[in-house]
Amino acid sequence: LVVPDYDCFILFLTGEICAFKIHGQEMPFEAVVLNKTSGEGRLRAKNPIDCELQKEYTFIIQAYDCGSGPGGTNWKKSHKAVVHIQVKDVNEFPPAFKESMYKATVTEGKIYDSILQVEAIDEDCSPQYSQICNYEIVTTDVPFAIDRNGNIRNTEKLNYDKQHQYEIMVTAFDCGQKHATEDVLVRVNVKPVCKPGWQDWNKRIEYKPSSGSIPFFPSIHLETCDGPVSSIHTTIELQTNNIGKGCDRETYSEKSLQKLCGASSGAIDLLPSPSATTNWTAGLVMDNNDMIFKFDGKQGAKIPDGIVPKNLTDQFTITLWMKHGPSPGLRAEKETILCNSDKTEMNRHHYALYVHNCRLVFLLRKDFDQADTFRPAEFHWKLDQICDKEWHYYVVNVEFPVVTLYMDGTTYEPYLVTNDWPIHPSHIAMQLTVGACWQGGEVTKPRFAQYFHGSLASLTIRPGKIESQKVISCLQACKEGLDINSLESLGQGIKYHFNPSQSVLVMEGDDIENINQALRKVSYINSRQFPTAGVRRLKVSSKVQCFGEDVCISIPDIDAYVMVFQANEPKITISGMDHFARPAAQFESERGVILLPDIRIVSTVTKMEHAMDVKEYDRANKPGVLEEMLHNLDFCDILVIGAELDPEQECLELDHVELQGKHLDATNSTAGYSVYGVDSMHNYEQVLRQIRYRNWYTSATFDRKFRVKCSELNGRYTSNEFNLEVNILHSSNLLDHVNHMIVQPQFIQSIHHPEGSISAGHNSVIPSVATIVIVICVSILIFIITLGVFRIRTAHQHSSSDNEGSKENEMDWDDSALTITVNPMEKYEKPHQTEEESEEEDIEDEEEDTSSAESDGSEEEEEEEEEEEEEVIVQKGDKQNATRQEQLEWD
Repeated sequence: LVVPDYDCFILFLTGEICAFKIHGQEMPFEAVVLNKTSGEGRLRAKNPIDCELQKEYTFIIQAYDCGSGPGGTNWKKSHKAVVHIQVKDVNEFPPAFKESMYKATVTEGKIYDSILQVEAIDEDCSPQYSQICNYEIVTTDVPFAIDRNGNIRNTEKLNYDKQHQYEIMVTAFDCGQKHATEDVLVRVNVKPVCKPGWQDWNKRIEYKPSSGSIPFFPSIHLETCDGPVSSIHTTIELQTNNIGKGCDRETYSEKSLQKLCGASSGAIDLLPSPSATTNWTAGLVMDNNDMIFKFDGKQGAKIPDGIVPKNLTDQFTITLWMKHGPSPGLRAEKETILCNSDKTEMNRHHYALYVHNCRLVFLLRKDFDQADTFRPAEFHWKLDQICDKEWHYYVVNVEFPVVTLYMDGTTYEPYLVTNDWPIHPSHIAMQLTVGACWQGGEVTKPRFAQYFHGSLASLTIRPGKIESQKVISCLQACKEGLDINSLESLGQGIKYHFNPSQSVLVMEGDDIENINQALRKVSYINSRQFPTAGVRRLKVSSKVQCFGEDVCISIPDIDAYVMVFQANEPKITISGMDHFARPAAQFESERGVILLPDIRIVSTVTKMEHAMDVKEYDRANKPGVLEEMLHNLDFCDILVIGAELDPEQECLELDHVELQGKHLDATNSTAGYSVYGVDSMHNYEQVLRQIRYRNWYTSATFDRKFRVKCSELNGRYTSNEFNLEVNILHSSNLLDHVNHMIVQPQFIQSIHHPEGSISAGHNSVIPSVATIVIVICVSILIFIITLGVFRIRTAHQHSSSDNEGSKENEMDWDDSALTITVNPMEKYEKPHQTEEESEEEDIEDEEEDTSSAESDGSEEEEEEEEEEEEEVIVQKGDKQNATRQEQLEWD
């Protein structure tokens, strides 16, 4: 019998029934009689029935007739009947989760079948309502899914870098589709997978000029995931070959570098910058700076005859920078770097340097008149660097029959040497070429052949000498590269090795922590004052060896870069006396006239006083502070403005003793004088101050103009153009000049020099009453001046040979900005004197000055230093200044 909650059932019996009795303890049911005749009764619950408390009831019931009464002895009772009651459930309880929150941890990069399982329960008693039929993830857009049993899995690989933790909400449904009133939180943590490799390093390293040495990775460490490591091999490579000719090699010319490194003299530059004297490179394609030449397989240059000796000795050296890639085309042909072949009739190659299939080949054929034996003729080197499209420095040292190649300072012996017979003697002229080989015979028209594809720079040949390895290492050494701070602290277990250019460092050790400490000390250093701004690539590759295995852990390479900032550009300023006049006799003398006695070269750079915010700086609008700095120059040119020098009558000269002890050379031509070499500004000043101008036929020349310009870093920074004008004073125009000064206008300007400096005084107007007096005075002055000039000229010529050195230091008038007309017979008046008194005293003073001009001038040397800095004031009764008046040079 199935009875719903709070319901009852009806029992049908026959006869007179007065009662029903239930046998059982504390049954929540009772039976009542509805009809005694029919025996109908009803079974009902006395209290509410809960399925969750008890699902079923079973008890025994008996019926009693209407005897003497209940409990009486005369009652008749029926047989016992068993009653079974099953309580029907209703869905009154929602599902509830067993835990308030669920946690799980997963490793990135994996797909899990089940990360964790959530579980909910329902308090309903029936299977329909007490069972959990479904789970659901409430949170949207998460890479997780859940099944009917509560198992949560990920639908995609998780990434630790993308998201460290996920929080999702989950609900449950019973089979009556009643969901949980409270969702449960599930937290999934993602942990990174253990990846062997270098940790805690930055891809970008910033470097400011003049910062010294800065570490690349101050906090780096190696993660090996607890692998049994036995040794670690690490290579750090700094790639600087993308700049210039490698290692910032565009800094100075090859000739300057050779002098700085102490190389032997006599090197011949085969690829100079185009000029009037070196015009064979004018048709070649050049890079941004004028030291790199690009050859595209269509160009060659013929070296003029006489530049290189016809026959090289058994000792000579060839040096060059080369950048070359794989040869184009399926069938690679020879690519000529340098070739000396027959100019006409035949195509014999006497000596050549060329590239063929990533091999460097040097060819040297002897003539029969030198030796009639089977001798080495071809030397081959096969190197990967020849075709890696990077700059490398090559030196071929020939000490026949031994030929040695130095590449980036490392020695390489030829892997193959081919012998050949000498060339038959002939009287055919030879043609030396660069970038191709000259084919003069067996063709209708002579032409180039075997063109070179790549870039060349600083190609030189030095006949008669070979370079030492010390010089070669210096020539290719870098001013920027890798460095190690405190080598002593690397530890005993670390082995390290630098390549010659310090661009590659190899370290090896057996302890991880020691390797970590060593790599933290590897630094970048750039000792140039003005490094080329840009990117330097850095690569760190490592190999880890485990016990009993070759390589057990794969360590990814580090690809980083150094960003070198632009240095503050210097401003080079040339200053000095820019206009002077000298008598013709000085120009005609054996020593001539010094052009730049007081030249000054100063370099300044603009720097901020302190760091400040850009906006704050803009508001303040304050300029930076100019600081003087010292650095090297690489050339200074003195150029002739106007017509070139006539070698028959004039020249610029320099005693080459002045160049001794300095890294300087000088060249002379009719266009000017050039001093070159990497040296200090002070040394350049010293040399420029000794350059003299001579003109031994001055009658046709009245003035000369020159221009001075200096450079640093091969023209990267240039100075201002300093112009100098030189006037030659002849005897006739000196007198004309004085007479011109005598003829004054009616209004004369009075000049007063209070402290040796030139300044304009007050204009004094001569009254008309004094006009007659002036005319009389002028007439007297003309006679006295004529006599005075004659005596000054005689004394000047008499002392010109004895006082030649002091003449160069005498006072020179600079009229570029101010023209001063001075009467040499006139005394500078004092402020309180009247004009009449001044005129009378002028006549008396002039007579005294004229007589004093005959003195020996013994006190002149005591005032030479003062005379160079300030104008001399001629005062009454001053014997020294009267002597100075005698030798004054009038412009």
